[in-house]
Amino acid sequence: MGLLDNLESMAVSKVAGSNSEAAGVLEMIQNHPGGLDGLVQAFHTNGMSGLVNSWISTGGNQPISAAQIQQVLGSEKVQALAQKLGVSPEAASSTIAQYLPTVIDKLTPNGAMPDRSNLLQMGQSLLSSLGKTGS
Repeated sequence: MGLLDNLESMAVSKVAGSNSEAAGVLEMIQNHPGGLDGLVQAFHTNGMSGLVNSWISTGGNQPISAAQIQQVLGSEKVQALAQKLGVSPEAASSTIAQYLPTVIDKLTPNGAMPDRSNLLQMGQSLLSSLGKTGS
């Protein structure tokens, strides 16, 4: 793990108290092979390009189901988040389905993928805003 990865992990941990579910989803994105780009590619590979593209684009976000989350991420990643949050895998899938469209939408302003150096700052801002609004 490189220095940037360590800094990202510390920043996510620092602000996780503001909204642990959103922080868990953001950390899951960060830890996904290839980060946000890799996660987006997983959606394309699993035939859900339209869905993930709606989150990246400037239009409305299409909802995702817990079953679709399982299909794209696989049970191992869902179980890891479930353990981190202290909930069942089913509850974790629902949590990811609730937060992932918004998190990806906020991380891709103006319909563009961010460069990695900007992703940390954007994640911190997102978590701070979610903590203030209670969403």
